[in-house]
Amino acid sequence: MKSVLIVDDDVALGSMIREYLERHEIRLSMRHNGKMGLEAASSGEYDLMLLDVMLPDVDGFEVLRRLRATSDLSVMLLSARGEPADRIRGLQLGADDYLPKPFEPDELVARIEAVLRRSGKRVTEAPQPAPSPRIIVNDLMVDPSSRMAWYKAAPLDLTDIEFSLLLTFAQAPGAVLSREELVVGVFERPFHPLNRNLDMHVSRLRKKLHAANLPGNPIRTIRSEGYLFTVTGL
Repeated sequence: MKSVLIVDDDVALGSMIREYLERHEIRLSMRHNGKMGLEAASSGEYDLMLLDVMLPDVDGFEVLRRLRATSDLSVMLLSARGEPADRIRGLQLGADDYLPKPFEPDELVARIEAVLRRSGKRVTEAPQPAPSPRIIVNDLMVDPSSRMAWYKAAPLDLTDIEFSLLLTFAQAPGAVLSREELVVGVFERPFHPLNRNLDMHVSRLRKKLHAANLPGNPIRTIRSEGYLFTVTGL
């Protein structure tokens, strides 16, 4: 599976792209500022970086300049600014491609594949690791490998983020998980106390679990602490 890093402060866009790319056997990791993007790129585990030009700390051009001092990682610039001067500057700094926003997901996939073919990276698939074992909590089953979950053999219709939340909860039943560790682990971004994005996704997951007839309230809010996944009655 190809591994792509996106460096973009638009969390919603990153989540949308992640769900789409996974359908095409492309694994996406997200970072939301230039410093975090450079740190992630230095790990050597990615085949390509999707790099937004307008970042909150260091702009994409500066990130690209610093990256090129030490790495030949393939880079595709993303930007809502489509001026020719920006495209030319990006290519001169070493970008492999430049895609203006908004873009069609199909075009993004096609361009990623084209850049990787040109670079010669991951032309053939690497051996796949052994699948992760399924997690079973009474009648609830969560499969990390296929990213699917079932309750009493009926599949749960979850988004990628909802699945990641359920997987995290199922891995620690009966333990209180703080909002910070959930945000960092699931959303892969720094925690900000005033951001309620996590709570929105937890609420949606609760509704889907209730619709699937899971008994009681399996995801409890622990005031001032976080969330508790309880297995009582499952």
